Amino acid sequence: MTYSVAVSGASGYAGGEILRLLADHPDFEVRTVTANQNAGQPLVAVQPHLRVYTHLTLRETSAATLAGHDVVFLALPHGASGAIAAELAPETLVIDCGADHRLERAADWAAFYGGDHHGAWAYGVPELPRLQGTQRERLTGARRIAAPGCNASTVALALAPGIRAGVIESRDLVTVLAVGPSGAGKSLKAHLLGSEILGSANPYSVGGVHRHIPEITQALRWAGAADPTISFTPVIVPMSRGILATSTARIVPGTDAAAVRAAWEDAYAGERFVQLLPAGQFPRTADVLGANTALLGLAVDEAAGRVVVVTAVDNLVKGTAGAAIQSANIALGLAESTGLPVNGVAP
Repeated sequence: MTYSVAVSGASGYAGGEILRLLADHPDFEVRTVTANQNAGQPLVAVQPHLRVYTHLTLRETSAATLAGHDVVFLALPHGASGAIAAELAPETLVIDCGADHRLERAADWAAFYGGDHHGAWAYGVPELPRLQGTQRERLTGARRIAAPGCNASTVALALAPGIRAGVIESRDLVTVLAVGPSGAGKSLKAHLLGSEILGSANPYSVGGVHRHIPEITQALRWAGAADPTISFTPVIVPMSRGILATSTARIVPGTDAAAVRAAWEDAYAGERFVQLLPAGQFPRTADVLGANTALLGLAVDEAAGRVVVVTAVDNLVKGTAGAAIQSANIALGLAESTGLPVNGVAP
């Protein structure tokens, strides 16, 4: 069966990456692409690398334009998806790549985003460990899916195995991320200009104010943390895409290094897209460029009594578009890896 697909926000980075991956998906046919300011232009005028879509013209983003498709990907700014999604038929598979449907707690939405809270959908990180099973089971048959925040899913994948296994404490979690500016979207912003970021590393949203914090703590509660707290500091670095997250946590007293490593080995054994590297090895962002793959390296800092997990993802693939398509595959009963690359691009 071929599923008809519409992609909103197709002129942006996330929308463009969804389209790039869908071009090689045997079961999805992209029939409609939409935008706001760029409506009326040929898709390739704003996404010139997507040559297989020369026949498509960007249409205005509206529920009426998106209606009638089997699958709809919403790659819209935060706050813009909720109203449109509410007008789409319940049998349509809708994947929201914005934040509108990620958070269960209305108070978290009010504190970090503001505006109307549209409720939580099934969270689109299949491999995420939960206290029982993984998030994958909650995606089977779903018709409303919230794709993750790229930073949030990276950190959650890094720490959830230790929380679930009871080998790390859920207080005093610390993570520092080197991130590419594509995670901030395609809109022109002065602090993201090449002249501002080349040759520099720039921290932002410092001091517990980043919007992905409640998303991380929500995922860690699913893994068994009662009241997790995390210090989260992202740093923009001069690479167009990628995240390298260094996350640390206190080891539960009396837990040996072998038990710590076993928690992550058990969590991701057999996973195609989330892989723990051998002891002593740590990933680079270059290793996952263009791939729907998260690579993790783990070390135990005996002197500090902490575990250190270094995680690399491509923020536009495993962090957003790849996670969205992987989740859609599961929801529709397709092979989970259909259309998704596990290998990166080098050099």
